[in-house]
Amino acid sequence: MDKARRDRDAEGRARNARPRDGLGRPLPYGTTGVERQPEGVLRSPGQTLDEAQRLLDAGMPFHAHEVFEDAWKSGPEAERELWRGLAQLAVGLTHVARGNTAGGARLLLRGADRIAAYPDPYGIDVTGLTAWARALAARVEGPVDAGSEAPRLTSVT
Repeated sequence: MDKARRDRDAEGRARNARPRDGLGRPLPYGTTGVERQPEGVLRSPGQTLDEAQRLLDAGMPFHAHEVFEDAWKSGPEAERELWRGLAQLAVGLTHVARGNTAGGARLLLRGADRIAAYPDPYGIDVTGLTAWARALAARVEGPVDAGSEAPRLTSVT
């Protein structure tokens, strides 16, 4: 595709405008897809966790990953690896749900390792999440249902 016809955002950056499914896979132009998460939204840690949990529960871990990515890019330096690790857990679940079990397992383990150093900030159940990620990575052999495999992010329901 030539540069003149590439999808671009309002600032002229290349952005794929194709609709996406619930796992973030591109769909053909003209197809109705899942609404994308807006980029660059500033949320409090609690709002980030609530929105990401809502998306995970709906079987949309790719979209939850985008919420965590906003927190990772805009949050305090001391918390960037926490949010980056949570994003990796969500995208790991995305890959596993898409059938990329080897890549998904690697991302789940990388995310678990990244968040393990944090002592349950904001009520995040770090111990539970790392155990969930390691268990899923160890047992996954084929695509999984993202909604039924979604973890609980916090110990508070």
